[in-house]
Amino acid sequence: MFRGRITAVLAVLALTTGCGAADMTRQASPFANAQGARTVTLSVPSWVGAQANVAVARYLLEHELGYHVDTVQMDEVPAWDALSQGRIDALLEDWGHPEQEQRYVEEKRTVVRGGDLGVTGHIGWFVPAYFAERHPDVTHWKNLNKYADRLRTAESGGKGQLLDGSPAYVTNDKALVKNLKLDYQVVFAGSEAAQITQIKQFAKEKKPFLTYWYTPQWLFEKVPMTEVRLPPRTEGCDADPEKVACAYPHTPLQKYLNADFAKRGGEAAAFLKRFRWTTEDQNEVSLLIADRKLTPEQAAEKWVDGHRSTWKRWLP
Repeated sequence: MFRGRITAVLAVLALTTGCGAADMTRQASPFANAQGARTVTLSVPSWVGAQANVAVARYLLEHELGYHVDTVQMDEVPAWDALSQGRIDALLEDWGHPEQEQRYVEEKRTVVRGGDLGVTGHIGWFVPAYFAERHPDVTHWKNLNKYADRLRTAESGGKGQLLDGSPAYVTNDKALVKNLKLDYQVVFAGSEAAQITQIKQFAKEKKPFLTYWYTPQWLFEKVPMTEVRLPPRTEGCDADPEKVACAYPHTPLQKYLNADFAKRGGEAAAFLKRFRWTTEDQNEVSLLIADRKLTPEQAAEKWVDGHRSTWKRWLP
């Protein structure tokens, strides 16, 4: 947890890999949208890369700018609702929610764009490198059925297993399996942490697996994986969620701020708009939290100590 000088009326949720994707839609910080107060409330998604963003932003807001920072863990879509209502002030990593963007940014104008995070996200299907090296053709979707028998598990009902994380994450996998006529069953681990545990166990035993995964992600440092080529993207190929039969996009990850906070949030709002780092930066902090078991504050402090020239540019 973070330093005891921070007063939080609500229980602050620990930013660890073990956090589930709790639905906190009814929880709001008393700091959110508090005019004139040096307080900020940040949404924390359940995956560790996004937790790394919040850890570093929080550390600098507290130690360099003198703010009190509260955090609320939320799934992606509920976080948009909370952001619009002023129950949180900022969302630092969005992977693309066009419906919410249209509703809250374009129509209601209760949310404003906060700029690029500086990190490009990509979702895909991956197999372990040790399996791809022995069976290079597994890295093309047309050959996946050939390996379905080898990828069966007790949970996949006689079909090959496609391991997903949380059902709350952005995923087209059920539609892809159906529309590409693949002999696979999507099995949800339940969270990023549970999915990582399963992947590590497979890797330890050198078993083959097929998994939904994403970049940036620190786990590639520990378990090298090779992406499976899905059908190429075309304009509008994923417009209908039921008919998707193409690869996931490469998405420049975005920040969003509550509109009132963006206007009246002073130095904090200016800082969050300027917050922009690289995939390597995010992975460095994520690895410290998830693999080396530092607390988020310890990981943030370590990164801040070594990257002064980067974060100095973010300060108003």
